[in-house]
Amino acid sequence: MSSKNKNTNKSALHVNKGVEQPPSISPQARNNFQKFRRKKLTLEDYVNGIKNGDRAILSRAITLIESSLPAHQEIAQQIIEQCLPLAGKSMRIGITGVPGVGKSTFIESLGNEITQRGQRLAVLAIDPSSERSKGSILGDKTRMETLANNPDAFIRPSPSAGSLGGVARKTRESMLLCEAAGFDIVFIETVGVGQSETAVHSMVDFFLLLMLAGAGDELQGIKRGIMEMADAIAINKADGNNKNKASQAKAEYSSALHLFPPSPSGWTPKVLTCSALHNIDINNVWQTITDYKDLTKKNQYWLAKRNEQAKYWMYETINEKLKTHFYTQKDIKTKLQSFEEDVLNNRKSSFQAAHQLLDEYFKK
Repeated sequence: MSSKNKNTNKSALHVNKGVEQPPSISPQARNNFQKFRRKKLTLEDYVNGIKNGDRAILSRAITLIESSLPAHQEIAQQIIEQCLPLAGKSMRIGITGVPGVGKSTFIESLGNEITQRGQRLAVLAIDPSSERSKGSILGDKTRMETLANNPDAFIRPSPSAGSLGGVARKTRESMLLCEAAGFDIVFIETVGVGQSETAVHSMVDFFLLLMLAGAGDELQGIKRGIMEMADAIAINKADGNNKNKASQAKAEYSSALHLFPPSPSGWTPKVLTCSALHNIDINNVWQTITDYKDLTKKNQYWLAKRNEQAKYWMYETINEKLKTHFYTQKDIKTKLQSFEEDVLNNRKSSFQAAHQLLDEYFKK
């Protein structure tokens, strides 16, 4: 083809190159991130970072605790061991309540009250996980926007996926690292009213139950065990037209608490009303928690309870470890399915199958 024909076939359309768009992430930020990701921290890096209150390193250490990888668990236990002498100085507060009671709003409001008094706060929020996908929203940092940006507060949502004992153990170990990092107060927010409350109660100094007024029968659906565990009940959303209902609910809960046997702590559980959204009487809630601390430290119950909890978690950890070791044995995993079929087809009873599997396990 001649050069003349080439020119006649050339399109008349011409697009200018235009202005080059900047990258969505700055090269400097990308390099810093990659450098941070590449750097593998040593045990000494973790321990020193936690002692110095480095939040990034504290978060990475908690991630190791939550990991199920044996290598991560090994270094996590070494970190905990070295940080343990620095732990135990904070006040541990468990906060629970029915869904929709406003736990996140309440924690943010009470958290701001605490930090304004010059104390540092860590919030460990156990986030509900989907039973199907095993995923979690982990939205507490979104719901607690003000507290999340507070330099004296640290919020760590953790997925609740896994066995109750495993989740509780990891939460307790994370709490120890937060204490070693210098936080004065540690909140543990639970998923809701259920089995997790018993586990959380066994790792905190003060247990606060949040309730609503005007949600039907005030005592309907409240487990007696949850009520007995509570050191205080706070009726939230006591504002506007709900004030009278909150006062009535306060009287009903107070009457119900008098039916329970006295607490060995010598403390009489209190019932309070507050509005976390409007920051009404939140200071009264904190004063009640402080009064409890003063009383139980004076009568030695504080230390006795801590010692009981430490012993309890030693045995719980043994049980959890034995259970995990049993189910990870290759021959046990192989036989489980056939034994399960025997049970379903009535060739073996459930107890017989369990005993035979355990006998097989203990022969090793």
